[in-house]
Amino acid sequence: MVQRTTFFRRIKQIGLLVLLAAMVSGCATYRPASTSNLCSIFRGNIDWYKDARAATKKWGTPMPVMMAIMQQESNFKDDARPGYKYFLWVIPAGRISSAYGYSQALNGVWGEYKKSTGNRWADRDDFDDAIDFIGWYTTGTQRMTGVSKWDAYGQYLAYHEGRGGYKRKSYNKKPWLLEVAKKVKRRASSYTAQLKSCKSELDNRTSGWLG
Repeated sequence: MVQRTTFFRRIKQIGLLVLLAAMVSGCATYRPASTSNLCSIFRGNIDWYKDARAATKKWGTPMPVMMAIMQQESNFKDDARPGYKYFLWVIPAGRISSAYGYSQALNGVWGEYKKSTGNRWADRDDFDDAIDFIGWYTTGTQRMTGVSKWDAYGQYLAYHEGRGGYKRKSYNKKPWLLEVAKKVKRRASSYTAQLKSCKSELDNRTSGWLG
């Protein structure tokens, strides 16, 4: 009787360990092995495709533009942060800015987004919230500055400098930023071509009641 009790106790312990391992695995953050191919990124996590597609449907900003902006900002790292400022080049004196997460949104503008959309539980390290934020921001940029949602170059400049900075053309004093914006434009163009080759496949994977 004692042996049977011990046996069942061990079975229960093993079951709990397996369940715990499954939960930890399920909570693991997805990070694409390569960020140069949009099809590969979405195949690695079909939920990202569904989230990006939903943001496009909601805001009208093309998936490749939003994903190219995110790639440049965080390289799809959920906990991305800017570097530190240094006092006397040695002593850390805080982060360069409050930017955080996939979208690298600042505290203030993230608060604006949550208030504007009613998405008060949104987190910058959640992909679905971050991609929705980029859709929201690019929509506001088009409304306030006239920059097309399809214009990855102009949208990125406004995203980086803020809409006020974009209107003042602050980017003209930053040749390096103009080069980065060109890079984002090329990435968006590449993502667009890639997505055309796999969109049907991705849509099929998300069809049906499970999609």
